[in-house]
Amino acid sequence: MAPTWDPQQYDQFVGERVRPFRDLMSRVRAREPRLVVDLGSGHGAATLMLADRWPTARVVGVDSSPEMLASARERDREGRVEWIEADLTTWDVAELGAAPDVIVSNATLQWIPLHLPLIANWTEALADGGWFALQVPGNYDAPTHALMRECAQQHPRRAELEAATKRFGAGEPSTYLQILSRQGLTVDAWETTYLHALDPKGESANPVLDWVSGTGLRPILDVLQDEQERRDFLADYGAKVAAAYPRTSAGVILPFRRVFAVGHASGSPLEGGAAGRG
Repeated sequence: MAPTWDPQQYDQFVGERVRPFRDLMSRVRAREPRLVVDLGSGHGAATLMLADRWPTARVVGVDSSPEMLASARERDREGRVEWIEADLTTWDVAELGAAPDVIVSNATLQWIPLHLPLIANWTEALADGGWFALQVPGNYDAPTHALMRECAQQHPRRAELEAATKRFGAGEPSTYLQILSRQGLTVDAWETTYLHALDPKGESANPVLDWVSGTGLRPILDVLQDEQERRDFLADYGAKVAAAYPRTSAGVILPFRRVFAVGHASGSPLEGGAAGRG
């Protein structure tokens, strides 16, 4: 079951969350695309950036969360984007009636089982000269997630919570490079670890817990519907997170590794990237 999303909680760190998207899209050099698709559009902040960049394009945002899509439609006051509620594991790009010139997936694929074969399907749907770009978190072994699993294993509802902490996983840059290369794309794949200085003004007791509550902790919060049960878990987990991420003079520093890959349906190598075409 997909987690229930809270757009306001997610939006608390929108600047930090959008930055990797900007870095990803800096490597996509489509000039005048006719159709741009955002797979996993969330609350729409990044999707609307696509509409800003290519104002003449048809821009489509696809997401499975009705809560996030409601927030996206509220942001999109001018109706510049077509918002579609759909499960990406079964949704067919062909439903759009045209071949996309740009397909983007930002911080979504780690939630999707068997997403590697889906990438092949999506890239095959690209128009000639099209672009495919993805970004996924690569922080499964970070303290935020390791401590989450530890607390789940020690909880009376261990079986349910352990299942909730499982991720379908993000690949390594080399994995995505090989997949996109096999599709005949020219590929640029890389990774970046951002050092987010959270809450420099000291307004939150535990800003890393605030961050995770908007993303990785959502499946656990869905399981713990009893308020006291939820408070007890958050107190235990939150104390461990606070110890793992102490406050500094710059704020609470959260290292966050992210994996990127951009593929272009062209025979010309990307400047500064790896040529994935044989």
